[in-house]
Amino acid sequence: MPRNTWSAKRERQYQHIKESLEERGRGRRAAEIAARTVNKERAQHGEARARSASSVHDVSPGHRGGKRSHQGPGGRTYRQLYNEAKAKGIKGRSKMTKKELLEAVG
Repeated sequence: MPRNTWSAKRERQYQHIKESLEERGRGRRAAEIAARTVNKERAQHGEARARSASSVHDVSPGHRGGKRSHQGPGGRTYRQLYNEAKAKGIKGRSKMTKKELLEAVG
């Protein structure tokens, strides 16, 4: 983790999230999820040098609290699906609806 750039508050936040995920049985990916959450919070509060539009303009992870856990009716957002389609090189993604993107990326 880039701990040398994190403040003490962000380090505590990282440890708390990581420990909480490990207690709930998500130990394999706990460090990754915690780091992503802390980095998104840093981006939204202007603490990060580089940040994506989806990090800055999206709902904060603390407020969201699993509302978009890639399951159920909410699932991934259009922007998340679009970025995934872009990474996979799917043609025609800009003209696709959310449902079409979901089918295309799987």
